[in-house]
Amino acid sequence: MVKVTIQVPEELALRLEPVQDRLAEVIELGLREIESAQYELHNEVIEFLASGPSPEAIVSFRPSEKAQARVAELLEKNQKGTLSTAEEAELDQYEDLDYLMALVKARARQHLSKAA
Repeated sequence: MVKVTIQVPEELALRLEPVQDRLAEVIELGLREIESAQYELHNEVIEFLASGPSPEAIVSFRPSEKAQARVAELLEKNQKGTLSTAEEAELDQYEDLDYLMALVKARARQHLSKAA
C-alpha cells in the first residue's frame, strides 16, 4: 500500500472526516464517476460504428445532447482558464475523437459521391 498526502480545502476536510477510514473507497468511487463521464462519448461512437451504419448515417451522426453539453461545459471552463488537469485530459480526448469522426465522415462522403 502507498501512503498519499493531499491538501484539501477545510470544508472538504470536514466532509471527509466521518469517512476517513474509507478514503480509498471514496477516491475509487470518484475516479469511476470521472472515468465513466470521460468515456461516455467514446462509448456512443463505438456503439454507433459497431452497429454498421450506412454512409448516410455516418455523415449525419451527432453525439447525444448530454455529451454535447459536457463538451460545451469543458470548452467554457477552458476559456475561463478553470479546467482541472483531469478535465483538460478529458477535453483532449474529446478533441481526438472529434478529429477521428471528421475523418470517418469525410470517407463516408467519398463513398456517397462515388455511389451517386
